[in-house]
Amino acid sequence: MRKTLCTAILTSLISLPAAASSDEAWQEFTADVQAKCLAATEGMIENAKIVVDPFGSESYGLAIVSGKAKGADATINHICVYDKQAKTVEIGGEMTTDTVKIDIPDQVKP
Repeated sequence: MRKTLCTAILTSLISLPAAASSDEAWQEFTADVQAKCLAATEGMIENAKIVVDPFGSESYGLAIVSGKAKGADATINHICVYDKQAKTVEIGGEMTTDTVKIDIPDQVKP
């Protein structure tokens, strides 16, 4: 009984550093997706706001970038797909608020 308890405690303590580094890795991932998606939409959107799926899919990071279309009055949205292997992004087509309405809170603004 005592051996089992000690094993359980040691196992839980060993996993703590892995969990901490995992959280840090996900934060770095989110920051990279955010930076690359904003850079890719820089010429398309003024005052961009972005929301990043904190984990993405197995192979891709996902984000939505929203804001005023550059040189126009329309609000537009783009889906940004981040390749986790290549660490590159692709931007989907422009979607106006007639197509989809997305409201990203100000506190998410980069």
